[in-house]
Amino acid sequence: MNSTNQWTEVISSKHNFFTLNLKEVWRYRDLVYMLVRRDFVTTFKQTVLGPVWFFVQPILTTLMFLLVFRGIANLPVDGPPIAFYLAGTTLWSYFSTSMTSTSNVFRGNANIFGKVYFPRLVMPISIVISNLMRFGVQFLLFIVVILYYLIFEKNVYPNWWILATPFLIVLMAGLSLGLGMIFSSMTTKYKDLSMLLGFGIQLFMYATPVILPVSGMPEWALPYINANPLTGIFECFKYAFIGTGSFEPSMLIYSTISTFVILLIGTLIFNKVEKSFMDTV
Repeated sequence: MNSTNQWTEVISSKHNFFTLNLKEVWRYRDLVYMLVRRDFVTTFKQTVLGPVWFFVQPILTTLMFLLVFRGIANLPVDGPPIAFYLAGTTLWSYFSTSMTSTSNVFRGNANIFGKVYFPRLVMPISIVISNLMRFGVQFLLFIVVILYYLIFEKNVYPNWWILATPFLIVLMAGLSLGLGMIFSSMTTKYKDLSMLLGFGIQLFMYATPVILPVSGMPEWALPYINANPLTGIFECFKYAFIGTGSFEPSMLIYSTISTFVILLIGTLIFNKVEKSFMDTV
């Protein structure tokens, strides 16, 4: 190479622990779009109902919650039970799916990572964005239910906190991305964690106000529930659309700070592990 020429791309595994390379990720935004489009197409390929499947899952889950936790156990809820359970199901489905998929990003894409170079952060980011489409469809179903109660039953009380919905979605995406990257980095070396993660996420749901509102939680559980970064997000969402609950703005401030810290830690750990994960996967 002539001394007057310069390399257009330099790939090196030696970089500072705190180097995030976000500018490089932005340069590969077209790849993010292609991966999101691929996920959307492959989800519905060779299916008869297509996007209708996005409606089936929250409807069946809501009906099950309604039967078991409201009909049999008679647990308290804030507002109309169907609206309450559907709100929790819609949010939890996005968070759990994004986190689970992100936690498997190294093991699930080892063949691609071993052959082609691109910023590895592109893959978990594309997963979180892909799941936004599923969330969007389920969110429309939730809006239809809220409109029904608002017009016919008149027992929901939407308020100005609805404007915070995009911010709540960003917080959920960041939290699922950060936690997913932390677990994906750990499962490259400790593969048993991938089997425990599915069980752990199911338990985590009961520490989140999906089935029970914070006002209905037992006294001894409140410190653990309030320490959950998702609590403020879920309570704010339900208060915004249903108009009931024990939401306080301080809960959302805590969720925001926790999400930022977890996302930063997850990104740093992910960048460190990506240099050597092929030796352990």
